[in-house]
Amino acid sequence: MPSSLRAHRRRLLWTAMGGGAVAVVAAVAALGAGSGSRDSVSRERPTATAPPPVSEATPDAQEKSLLALARRKVKDPLALGRADAPVVLIAYEDFQCAFCGKFARETEPELVRTYVDKGVLRIEWRNFPVFGAESEQAARAAWAAGQQGRFWQFHDVAYAEERPRNQGSFSSARLREMARKAGVADLDRFETDMKSGSADAALGKDQEEGYALGVSSTPAFLVNATPILGAQPLSTFSAAIDKAAAEARR
Repeated sequence: MPSSLRAHRRRLLWTAMGGGAVAVVAAVAALGAGSGSRDSVSRERPTATAPPPVSEATPDAQEKSLLALARRKVKDPLALGRADAPVVLIAYEDFQCAFCGKFARETEPELVRTYVDKGVLRIEWRNFPVFGAESEQAARAAWAAGQQGRFWQFHDVAYAEERPRNQGSFSSARLREMARKAGVADLDRFETDMKSGSADAALGKDQEEGYALGVSSTPAFLVNATPILGAQPLSTFSAAIDKAAAEARR
């Protein structure tokens, strides 16, 4: 199946999900409403011709398609938690997104303590820069830090405070300083990795995955097959994780 058709099929599966996936058909297209942020994206979204009817996919097939998005790589530097955890939270985020920062500072640490440290949850990051050049640069820098095992430390430094958007907070010099604070050992390699074709490929893969789901702004999350849109309260994430964990035990 051509990649564009696979992307369109997955997008249709996302928008067709019911029940635990809430009313995604409208919500994903309007992620910025309420507690999310919204802006135009910088890459062309996947398109397709003659897509298959949504009715071809059963609810079970829809759920399997979403669950299959979890990469579960044992040594993935952009993931926290056991690769075989029963629940995977996939996060599509931008380092210039204020609500992503709110999630990182207020909600994520609680999820790590309550679920990741106990082997229940795995968090997988997806770079989804939507706010222009500095978002792209920050995403590249985070990926490059990950190549030296310091992604999450860089993540914490970048989100330590809310920064003005596209005003130099994520300039090359400041990204290098963030990497130093994050404990990246080889800063010259860090800068080389930022500009590499491998960084291009990694960011492109993350963005294509998000576009295929219909993600248009940040933050957006999948808890197994259940979407959470925007920086929702901790209780929203806990309820979704508890439900997914219970379903995984059946």
